[in-house]
Amino acid sequence: MNLSLAIAPFCIGVAYLLGAIPTGYLAGKWLKGIDIRDYGSRSTGATNVLRTLGKKAGITVLLFDALKGVAAILFFKLLYTHPEWIDFPANYDQYWLTMAVAIAAVLGHSKSIFIGFNGGKSVATSIGVLLIMAPWVALGTIVTFAAAITLTQIVSLSSISGAIAVMLLMIVLQQPLPYILFGAIAGIYVIVRHRSNIQRIIAGTEPKIGAKATN
Repeated sequence: MNLSLAIAPFCIGVAYLLGAIPTGYLAGKWLKGIDIRDYGSRSTGATNVLRTLGKKAGITVLLFDALKGVAAILFFKLLYTHPEWIDFPANYDQYWLTMAVAIAAVLGHSKSIFIGFNGGKSVATSIGVLLIMAPWVALGTIVTFAAAITLTQIVSLSSISGAIAVMLLMIVLQQPLPYILFGAIAGIYVIVRHRSNIQRIIAGTEPKIGAKATN
């Protein structure tokens, strides 16, 4: 196979594998010798790590999960902008490929091949992706999340608010069509991943920041 034709699936595969690095799971194993999936929400995401392992671990996992998204997009852009390394076929559109790479990273985080296709809810990795794809959308999303968490003290509700903000900001800020589609796909996906949280929010039983996880 011509190497240039294989570069797109290669970049998508690398993005998935970066997203699939199970940082929350590894934190549980390294710090306490536990499987984080046996505690709290059973998620490997930063919120469950925060409740189970503490603030430092939660913040560290949050940052690393975001960096996975950053790394996935940067890796693709680095290759795409250096044709002297490898020349992408002329019909390979940068925006559509960026969307595919971004989706792969987000999916990798929540469906990690390394831990039986389990994972987190893809919020932090989505933010990492957006920081490179559409920085102003990322900033607006972070501001929305921060405002919601200040008002409600509920991480899941704030994450859902951020997901809705991504979908709206992609349109308001007139991003390229592939980015708008990514915003819709990722936003809906994050909301769906929070369906159990939504049920608890409606029931008034969703824990707030500071609540401890139980097994």
